[in-house]
Amino acid sequence: MRILITNDDGINAEGLQVLSEIAKSIAGDTGEVWTVAPAFEQSGVGHCISYTRPFMISEQGPRRFAAEGSPADCVLAGLYNVLKDTPPDLILSGVNRGNNSAENALYSGTLGAALEGALQGIPSFALSQYFGPENKELANPFEAAAAHGAAAIQKVLKAAPANNSAYQLFYNINFPPVAADDVKGMRFAAQGLRQGTRFSAENSNSPNGRHYTWIKGGDQRAETAPGSDAASNLAGYVSITPMRADLTAHDVLEGFQAVE
Repeated sequence: MRILITNDDGINAEGLQVLSEIAKSIAGDTGEVWTVAPAFEQSGVGHCISYTRPFMISEQGPRRFAAEGSPADCVLAGLYNVLKDTPPDLILSGVNRGNNSAENALYSGTLGAALEGALQGIPSFALSQYFGPENKELANPFEAAAAHGAAAIQKVLKAAPANNSAYQLFYNINFPPVAADDVKGMRFAAQGLRQGTRFSAENSNSPNGRHYTWIKGGDQRAETAPGSDAASNLAGYVSITPMRADLTAHDVLEGFQAVE
C-alpha cells in the first residue's frame, strides 16, 4: 500500500511523526509512506487552496517534501507532482495538535486535506488528538493517537461502507484527552456542536501602537449532544465521523421542494 500523509501543523510537527508511524504500520513492510506537508504551520485554514498564486515545494529527504501552501495544496502537490505517476491508495492527515471535533471541523486544515483527498477520489482520514488535563503533561501527549490510530483506520477500511453519493466519504477521527491505556473504545459518532461557545476576536495594541486582532477559541469542554464526537471524546472514546463535502441541507431542501 502507498500512503500519502500531510498535516496543518507543519512538516516539523510532533503529530506528523506520530502519523508517520501509524501510516507505516498500515502500509506494511512492502508499502510506502510519502510525506507532503506544509513548510509552516497552517492551522485553521480549512479547505483553502492557493488558487491565485503558485507555491514552492522542496524535497527534505527520502519520500519527504515541504510545500509552501495549505494542507489541501499539499494533497494536490502530492497527487499531481510528487506521486503523479504512482498515486497513493490512502491519504492521512494529522495528527493534529488539538481536537477537530464539533464545530472545529469546519475550520480545520487537517480536515481540509482529507476533504481534498475525497474530492480526488482517494480514501482519506483526518486524525486529531484532543488535549486536556489528563494528557497534556504526558511525556507523549499524542500517545492515545499513537496507540489507537492504526486500529481506528483499519476498522473503517475493513467495514468498506457503501457510498450512495457522488461525493466521496472521508473520515474525521478524534482521540480522547486521556492516556492510551485509559481509552475506553471507539464510537461512530455524529459531528456535535458546543453549546454557548464559539470562536471570537480580541483586540490589542502592540508597544509601538499598532492595532492587532487575535482570534480566540471557545471552551473545548463545553457540552455537546450525547453520543456526538466531542461528547464521546470527553467520555474517553475515540470518535469516528463519516463526512462528505456536500453542504446541502437536504432536510430543508425537501421541504422547499414540497411547496414548488
